[in-house]
Amino acid sequence: MKMSNKATAKADTYRLQRITTPENLETRLLNNGGTILTFGDRILVAGYFYDPNGHSYYGATYRFTTADHTCEGRVELASISENTFEDDGHAIAWAMAN
Repeated sequence: MKMSNKATAKADTYRLQRITTPENLETRLLNNGGTILTFGDRILVAGYFYDPNGHSYYGATYRFTTADHTCEGRVELASISENTFEDDGHAIAWAMAN
């Protein structure tokens, strides 16, 4: 999946892997104040990245690329929110809508 230059830059800023597994995402994000949820064929992400304005959470979605939807299945970054949010609930709401 081809992401825009802006989305690619955000992925770099947030240090998001383009291709990974749910297990790797969970290990990395949970240690840094983030949350992930499996939602059908997607992984919804609320990540944390410090921002002095108080809106430190971002939303992102990953899609499974194979039929293996376990923690070892392969997922690919699909989208990242343009804006940041005040909490992880708003970031997950964004991810659910996208």
